[in-house]
Amino acid sequence: MDLKSRVQNKLLAELDPSMDPSQTQEVRATIEELFNTILAEENIVLSRSEKRHLFDQIVAEILGFGPLEPLLEDETITEIMVNGPKNVFVERKGKIHRAEVTFENDDHVMRIIDRIVSPLGRRIDESSPLVDARLPDGSRVNAVIPPISLVGPVLTIRKFSKTPLTIEDLINYGTLTPELVEFLRACVIARLNIIVSGGTGSGKTTLLNILSGFIPNDERIITIENAAELQLRQEHVVTLESRPPNIEGKGEITIRDLVVNSLRMRPDRIVVGECRSGEALDMLQAMNTGHDGSLTTLHSNSPRDTLARLEVMCLMSGMELPVRAIREQIASAVDLIVHQERMRDGSRKVVKVTEVQGMEGNTITLSDIFEFEQTGIEAGKVIGRLRPTGLRPKFIDKIEAVGIHLPPSTFGIGVRY
Repeated sequence: MDLKSRVQNKLLAELDPSMDPSQTQEVRATIEELFNTILAEENIVLSRSEKRHLFDQIVAEILGFGPLEPLLEDETITEIMVNGPKNVFVERKGKIHRAEVTFENDDHVMRIIDRIVSPLGRRIDESSPLVDARLPDGSRVNAVIPPISLVGPVLTIRKFSKTPLTIEDLINYGTLTPELVEFLRACVIARLNIIVSGGTGSGKTTLLNILSGFIPNDERIITIENAAELQLRQEHVVTLESRPPNIEGKGEITIRDLVVNSLRMRPDRIVVGECRSGEALDMLQAMNTGHDGSLTTLHSNSPRDTLARLEVMCLMSGMELPVRAIREQIASAVDLIVHQERMRDGSRKVVKVTEVQGMEGNTITLSDIFEFEQTGIEAGKVIGRLRPTGLRPKFIDKIEAVGIHLPPSTFGIGVRY
């Protein structure tokens, strides 16, 4: 047994199990005292840096999340992926790299997973080998263990940004342009219903957070999420979070339950973190019955695909509705689709901003207002710009009705490229 495990096991045997781990400073002082005693008893001689390193590792195991601690502390990392004990990967700037850290064995990974899920009243074992959870800082966690996973326990952590990205950050990264920001701000203030669509990891929640920030401060906002990630700064925000079933399979509260309930809470705005299933129909009905200015995100590959996904989700609600009726609901409820993509160089960009114009026959008509034009690749980076198509949206009168007048140049009218 290596030195760390030996000292750690001895420490755990001597620590008072009734200690409150949330009192970190006190517990840390107690561990330090015992740690020094054990090193003296065992005649273990270490340099000051070795001793500090060993102590930090042991504290991370007892109080924190073991080998994950340095990765959680590193603010440049956005995602942590543990594929069994020896294969740990991280995402930085949209690119995946192998991490330096490893776990001792499967049991070591399992201990850390248990430490994450048990304080939340969740469990993970052979009978329920999948679990979604959240770290104390808000980071999203998914764990999958054998027999479902064939490579040992797998842990995926989507890190929660302590300082959410600002509009300036997104403009600097090339995700948005100042013109688009002004247009989207006007759309939110004018209470248009907006869907942010895109693939996994394309930055949908970040953009939803930015758009939600444009909602006026005097409105009552209800946010509904699977794992609370939105960080709204307004005064009047009610945050609701869905809940999985308990060990007996009871007590589940779905996003759909929350959307239906939110309508009884006198919302000015409903912001749904992500539409995945039957709640899409309730969301559309809310948008169509006076709850304008609603916002949500949805996984899709293009604005047209977003509408197809919405149709499928409405069918998943169990309501026997003809497709034509669903399309009419979508066409009258949704005003704007903002579509994001993660580019080949790892950067995230808004690639299309599309107005939903209405129905023609059985088809929903769309009109692109902005689109990303890629001009090339330089030094591995995607080069291009998001530019207006020269079309003015039909809903411009709604924007003007709230006293916002966007210059024609916003839409590329009278501008030569």
